[in-house]
Amino acid sequence: MDRLGALNVFVQAAETRSFVAAGRQLGVSASAVGKAVARLEERLGVRLFHRSTRSMTLTPEGRLFLERCRRIFGEVEAAEQELSQATAAPRGALRVSLPLFGTLLMPTLASFMRTYPEIRMELDFTDRLVDVIEEGFDAVIRTGAASDSRLMSRKLGTFRHRLVASPEYLARHGRPKVPEDLRTHACLHHRHPVTGKLEPWPLLRRNDGPELELPATIIASTVEARIYLAEQGFGIACLPPFAIERQLAEGKLVSLLENNMRDVGTLRVLWPASRNLSPKVRVFVDFLAEHLFKD
Repeated sequence: MDRLGALNVFVQAAETRSFVAAGRQLGVSASAVGKAVARLEERLGVRLFHRSTRSMTLTPEGRLFLERCRRIFGEVEAAEQELSQATAAPRGALRVSLPLFGTLLMPTLASFMRTYPEIRMELDFTDRLVDVIEEGFDAVIRTGAASDSRLMSRKLGTFRHRLVASPEYLARHGRPKVPEDLRTHACLHHRHPVTGKLEPWPLLRRNDGPELELPATIIASTVEARIYLAEQGFGIACLPPFAIERQLAEGKLVSLLENNMRDVGTLRVLWPASRNLSPKVRVFVDFLAEHLFKD
């Protein structure tokens, strides 16, 4: 603490260019400031100030030492802020980007908002690849692997896509028994709004033949639209399981070809890498990890 005190005296003297002014800010005499600086110079073995009766300026060594001291006090301030934030109540605006199907996560998000009423949520639903840092997002929820080294990531859960259809559709058209049967069925496809391509269905087949060319009976860019169309008996859709839990439980949709789905999707939350993770982001990440795949 004596050394930090001496460094603080030096910084005040260097920034005010006056022992008198530094002493006034520190509540000590100009003589005490001068003696503290002299002891510091003696310990370091260098001269920190050029002093005359009219002025006081930093030596090259003094300028270098001032930069280092500012960094030291900056680190101390950051450490204190981090500890105070850790015990502070989470509050303030929380800007989150979610994929378009993120509206299906609203029950969990609503539970979070009820748990932390002082956090004001701003939710942006889009499938485009947002720049988390440049666009000022506190966190993003996405599927797939994390590739941006500027971001921290936490896996929320994994899932396997499901092929589903309504009981009414299956009663009219029959139930497919192998992936090849899908070629004679109405298929509800997803066109990605960014790439413009139809997303292939992750079908596991007995042989490694070419990818099945499935009928594109209806094409939609949102999960919600395909869920509705499947419920209404328009065809078979390929959907993430957390999007259709209620429909499966209520019997409005029936799962098909479960042993023929090969992919495992990953849902992640990402946020800007920082040594000072704010309380609002910390509790948001922890809440999603604990509740999203359990509620």
